[in-house]
Amino acid sequence: MFTGIVEEAGRVIKAEPMADRIRLTVEAEKCGRGVKKGDSVAVNGCCLTIVGLRPRGRKRVLEFDLLQETWRRTNLQHTPPGGLVNLERSLRADSLMGGHFVTGHIDGVGRVKRWERAGQDWVLDIQAPREVMRYVVFKGSIAVDGISLTVAEVLRGGFRIWIIPHTYEVTALRERRAGDAVNLEADLIGKYVEKLLKQMDLPKR
Repeated sequence: MFTGIVEEAGRVIKAEPMADRIRLTVEAEKCGRGVKKGDSVAVNGCCLTIVGLRPRGRKRVLEFDLLQETWRRTNLQHTPPGGLVNLERSLRADSLMGGHFVTGHIDGVGRVKRWERAGQDWVLDIQAPREVMRYVVFKGSIAVDGISLTVAEVLRGGFRIWIIPHTYEVTALRERRAGDAVNLEADLIGKYVEKLLKQMDLPKR
């Protein structure tokens, strides 16, 4: 479980295809501290398990194994060596809850339609698949590449988000361009509400 409060933007060293998986290697600083093999880290919002860990100067190198299914269904396949990825260590029970509950299970991949500066802030329009849009509501929460964000406007086939300078500076969003893919995870609450409503519609026996 995560909060969507990105701790740092790590840098991809390489993504190495193997027989039945992809070995993703990422250089991190803050997220390399206090972790061990077997721990979970959200990488662009995708919950991955550390399978390798080694020092690299003042930083640490984290290795993750991705199933082919995960590789195909996330934007990690589009991140080149040297590219940035958002990193967040898993939520501690004694941590502040600054964002919203994020599971690290990607619901779909969206596309950046508009990404430009507006005054001191940035405006981000994302085209999203139908399976994600069914849970998107005005002022609701959504995770974009693992970042907990608030929906500013629901658009036809997508949504708009306003990005403050701090979020722009500390996340991989600063590398995004129009047309880029982004990982999306809808708010967990909406999924439970939908399930409960469906159960209530079941015929009584």
